[in-house]
Amino acid sequence: MIGRVFLGDGVGAAFTGRPGGVSAAPYGALNLGGAVGDEPDAVRANRARAAAALGVRADRTVWMRQVHGADVAVVTAAEAASGAGEVDAIVTTEPGVVLAVLVADCAPVLLADPVAGVAGAAHSGRPGTAAGVVPALVARMREHGANPARVRAAIGPAACGGCYEVPAAMRDEVAAAVPGSGATTRRGTPGLDIRAGIAGQLAAAGVTAVTVDPRCTIETPDLFSYRRDGRTGRFAGFVWLAGEGENDPEDTPR
Repeated sequence: MIGRVFLGDGVGAAFTGRPGGVSAAPYGALNLGGAVGDEPDAVRANRARAAAALGVRADRTVWMRQVHGADVAVVTAAEAASGAGEVDAIVTTEPGVVLAVLVADCAPVLLADPVAGVAGAAHSGRPGTAAGVVPALVARMREHGANPARVRAAIGPAACGGCYEVPAAMRDEVAAAVPGSGATTRRGTPGLDIRAGIAGQLAAAGVTAVTVDPRCTIETPDLFSYRRDGRTGRFAGFVWLAGEGENDPEDTPR
């Protein structure tokens, strides 16, 4: 259910998958998206399960109303109850605040500077990548003391360039804004490699410690994919600074 990634000592980070939840089809099973038509009680139960598996508190997890833009919000525990609003990236300097990003083909991007005590998360699909949501996130983290040379980044599962087919004009437009994002699908048609574009954006911003999850959402049944399934759930990326938001490991369900 949970795949952890290393973003430095004192930082927790992970990507969820599809198995392990309570949602019924077509959202089965660990749907964490609250705006896709699933039963609210099922989403709440799934979010509680994910928090327990991570060893964090669900009531200190901050969710966004993602709108495919490039706005960034700085959040604290106070935003956990109401969410971060209509943004596509969030930053925190508060230990124990868990940042969450929902996806089902777009790229979830997690960042942290453990020395400065700054963490960030971004929802970077085609529009957001072209708008520069990840560079905007890095810039906002710098305002709070992060040094790009120390920042570690993890780009999660997303639609791969071999599957993500788009019209030629769209590919050319995005590739002009985001070098390295243009691709050709396995069918020989125009495509986009969003993760390659994001990696280039991070490098241009001075972030070179980047890991990329190679899984394609469209090709991986254990991940949600809107392009593959249409009506479906959402998996999530989580990042947090270790602190009071974490449960004692002995209390974490195995």
